[in-house]
Amino acid sequence: MKLLTHNMMKSHCKGVVNGFPLKLSSTQVELKEVEFNADFITRMLERLEWGALVDAAGQLGVADGLPEMAPSSGKEEEDEEDVLRKIHHVLLEVEITEGELECPETGRKFPIKNGIPDMRLNEDE
Repeated sequence: MKLLTHNMMKSHCKGVVNGFPLKLSSTQVELKEVEFNADFITRMLERLEWGALVDAAGQLGVADGLPEMAPSSGKEEEDEEDVLRKIHHVLLEVEITEGELECPETGRKFPIKNGIPDMRLNEDE
C-alpha cells in the first residue's frame, strides 16, 4: 500500500464520525522505483491531507526532506522540482507490504498483507 492510498482512506466502523487519518504501523516496507511525473504530483497536492501525509511518512521514517507545510507555487523551478521529487518518493515509491491500520476513534485494527489493506468489517461493526 502506498502512502498516496493511505492518505485517501478512512474507517467506516459504526459510530465513527471522522475515522481519519488511520494510524499506520508497518512490519515490512519496500522501496519501489516509479517514474517521476511532476504534473501528477502537482495535481495531487490539492487533494492531499498534508498533515496526515507528513505524520504517516514520519511513522515510517521517510519524512526527511518533506516540508512541514504543503508546497505552493511561486518557488523557483529548481527548488520546486526538488520538493516535488521528495513528495513523489514518499507518495509513490514507499510501499507498505505488511502492517496494520488503526481507526483513530475505535482502535479497530485493519491488517495490511502483501501490500493490500483489508478494511472489511464484521456485521456488528
